[in-house]
Amino acid sequence: MSWIALDDAVGGILHGLSTPALSGAVNVAAPVAVTQSEFAATLGRVLGRPTLLSVPAFGVRLMLGEMAGETILASQRLVPGRLLATGYTFRWPALEPALRHLLSA
Repeated sequence: MSWIALDDAVGGILHGLSTPALSGAVNVAAPVAVTQSEFAATLGRVLGRPTLLSVPAFGVRLMLGEMAGETILASQRLVPGRLLATGYTFRWPALEPALRHLLSA
C-alpha cells in the first residue's frame, strides 16, 4: 500500500512545479510502501491501541463482490522515482515517524 505524509505530498508537488527538468506524470508517494497489516500494526502502535483482528480477503469479496478485487484488495506499489531522481528529499520517508508527527503522538 502506497502512502505519503501531507508535508511530503505538498513538498513533492511544489518540487514538481519548480523543477524545469521534471515534466509529465510524477508519482507522489513515500519511497517505502507497506502492507495493509503493517500499516494497521504501525497505526495501532502509534495510537497505543491493539490491532488484533483483520478482515480476510474472502470476507471483503463477500461484502463487495467484484469491486473488492479492483479497489480494496488491489495492490499498487508506487515508486517516486522521478522525484528522487531530481533531488527531492522526503521529510517523512518512514511510516511510523510520519504517523507520530501527524497524530502528535
